[in-house]
Amino acid sequence: MINDENIIEKTSNYFKKSVTLKILTVGFLILVMLIPAAMIQNLIQERQSRRNSVVSEISQKWGNKQTVTGPFITIPFKTTFKDDKGKTQYNINYLHILPETLNVTGNMKPEVRYRSLFEAVLYSAKLQINGNFKLPQLNQLSADQKYILWDEAYLSLGISDMRGIQDKIIINFNGANYSANPGLKTSDLAEAGVSTLTMPLKANGTYKFSLDLSINGSEQINFIPLGESTAVKLGSTWPSPSFNGAYLPTSRDVGKNGFSANWKILHLNRNYPQSWESAKYDIDPSAFGLQLIMTADIYQKSTRLAKYAIMFLVFTFAAFFFSEIINKQKIHPIQYILIGMAILLFYTLVLSLSEHIRFNFAYVLSALAVTLIISGYARAVISNSRFSLMILVILSILYSYLFIILQLEDYALIMGSIGLLIILSVVMYLTRKINWYEIDTQ
Repeated sequence: MINDENIIEKTSNYFKKSVTLKILTVGFLILVMLIPAAMIQNLIQERQSRRNSVVSEISQKWGNKQTVTGPFITIPFKTTFKDDKGKTQYNINYLHILPETLNVTGNMKPEVRYRSLFEAVLYSAKLQINGNFKLPQLNQLSADQKYILWDEAYLSLGISDMRGIQDKIIINFNGANYSANPGLKTSDLAEAGVSTLTMPLKANGTYKFSLDLSINGSEQINFIPLGESTAVKLGSTWPSPSFNGAYLPTSRDVGKNGFSANWKILHLNRNYPQSWESAKYDIDPSAFGLQLIMTADIYQKSTRLAKYAIMFLVFTFAAFFFSEIINKQKIHPIQYILIGMAILLFYTLVLSLSEHIRFNFAYVLSALAVTLIISGYARAVISNSRFSLMILVILSILYSYLFIILQLEDYALIMGSIGLLIILSVVMYLTRKINWYEIDTQ
């Protein structure tokens, strides 16, 4: 019985003194702490999803992302076939003719709308659209010329969200004014928009057009380059545009007071011709434009922050572990867990505070609070002022370095890699003379 008690006591002492076992325990605790770290990332995604739903609700009432297509001419034509009784029947198909030149000049007036804690970027765009059509010759049309209904031609303009239209659309076509009506003759080129019946057209004829378009939208505006030569010029006071789509601007000027951008696109740059029948070609992949982005996206930054949680856990736990070895004062696993929870609390603090105040200010306040809490706890646990000061310095360096990485978006990966290499080198240098086997057998 006495031998059994001695064995139990020796085993207990071994578990308390074994450095190897302690390292395994600390490593296991870090893995356990990754579970709440993953929950924090899910919380960030949930808040971001909530923000997106609020933005979508605001956009639906103001106007969603807008895509402007055209103008283009739609001409109905008949095709014949024999029915079961041998009688000749007709189907109506549509011939689409794109403009020879298409010029768009406009200005976007941005506006930020708030609902609860969230904000949405909206805009009002005033566009001047003009150009001309050069109708193909009869021998260039695949449709039978005697079945082409030239007097039923429509001039159409695709607008993806009709709720954004603010004023009447008067189209000047070859010197005559026409009031545009809602709806398209066919959805071959666009799902929604306005159109008007024009004067009877003729093959090989040239027709000029011009119109003013005032539309509301949210975040993004796109254009389809239907012209044989398409030129778009846009300007705004928004300082952070993101140019996207199939084509980038040929020239642009972006500054703190706004931006201006110019696009020049030829029909040779896209994969569809100037005229075709029905829905033979898909024009959507050729869309181009810009997005009014908010550079201070707190959820994107919070997500990037949360990815560094394991680094903070490893280095903070390592500091306490080495303190155990140096000061020969044991730290209980529960105390490690409390320290880890304080580290993870930083990310929820940043997220919650940044929804009310500026992100950088929220970051500084959260980092300061967590650093002081952990440093004070270290002073109470280890009873060593020098060690608590060391923890204060380590956490201050880590949070400062992480803040710098957040600001350097394009260089975040390389700066993070270099920083980790430097920290690892310092740890290896400071522990180079420690005899781990000797410590483990003490």
